[in-house]
Amino acid sequence: MEFHHKPVLLEETIESLAIRPDGIYIDGTAGGGGHSEAIAKRLTTGTLLSIDQDPDAIEAVTERLRPYASSVIRQGNFSQMKEIAGSLYIDQVDGILLDIGVSSHQVDTPERGFSFHYNAPLDMRMSQTGPSAYDLVNKLSWQELAQTISRYGEEKCAKRIAQAIVRSREEAPIATTLQLAEIIKAAVPAAVRRDGHPARKTFQALRIAVNGELDRLSEGLDAAFSLLKPGGRLAVITFHSLEDRMVKQRMASWCKGCTCPPDFPVCVCGKSPQAELLNRKPIEAKEKELEENSRSRSAKLRVCIRLK
Repeated sequence: MEFHHKPVLLEETIESLAIRPDGIYIDGTAGGGGHSEAIAKRLTTGTLLSIDQDPDAIEAVTERLRPYASSVIRQGNFSQMKEIAGSLYIDQVDGILLDIGVSSHQVDTPERGFSFHYNAPLDMRMSQTGPSAYDLVNKLSWQELAQTISRYGEEKCAKRIAQAIVRSREEAPIATTLQLAEIIKAAVPAAVRRDGHPARKTFQALRIAVNGELDRLSEGLDAAFSLLKPGGRLAVITFHSLEDRMVKQRMASWCKGCTCPPDFPVCVCGKSPQAELLNRKPIEAKEKELEENSRSRSAKLRVCIRLK
């Protein structure tokens, strides 16, 4: 299967993971296998576990990694990586990679319903199972829709958009991506229509809600950190502020030691840092990659190392 997805920050990510030839690694979001293959190439007696919830991705990465004896592939969400690793008798690893968000293949495949650029059924399910964007758009109250669009899309016109959706669906269900995009476009002020496509934030919000992305990210971060050996590294690539904020705060909590009030003369909590940051600031794409891959423009890579 052709699964087009150009991995972002590839060199920076592989360098940050400091891959050992005999190490054990997890790519929790295998996608088309670009990052996975780069890891597999550096292993000799080591093991790479590649996970993805999208059956299209599993088919593609299985074919791509067929030449590598180090490769093991499993379908599932990265939040389930501890259980998946445990089923393979893996309880500690040297490094984990998470590339968060929607893949190029998912966006560019019209029938998946992720994009407002194509006319397709409202879907947006990464796993291709469970409730879809169609269900949310046609069943949630306007208040629930507004909350979803505001929270996950950071959309200032969330109330207007939600009310317009509910008015429209009273006449007939909203079934396609272009139907929804036109409703959003008509609902927002002209000034908003001039600032990029007005449906972008709402589509992002629906995708996050359909796939429970922030909940899965929170669970996945904790699962990943619990699997790291002392000295093991967790590398996370994000593409928008909600994800990056969560990763930044979670890593900061692992790196924090004493939590006693500042006016305590001595520490009584006994807490010490569990991790340290590889870089204080996130790693971003260099100019060359920005020219070759527009998707890399919003990418941020954060890496932490588990302490002994």
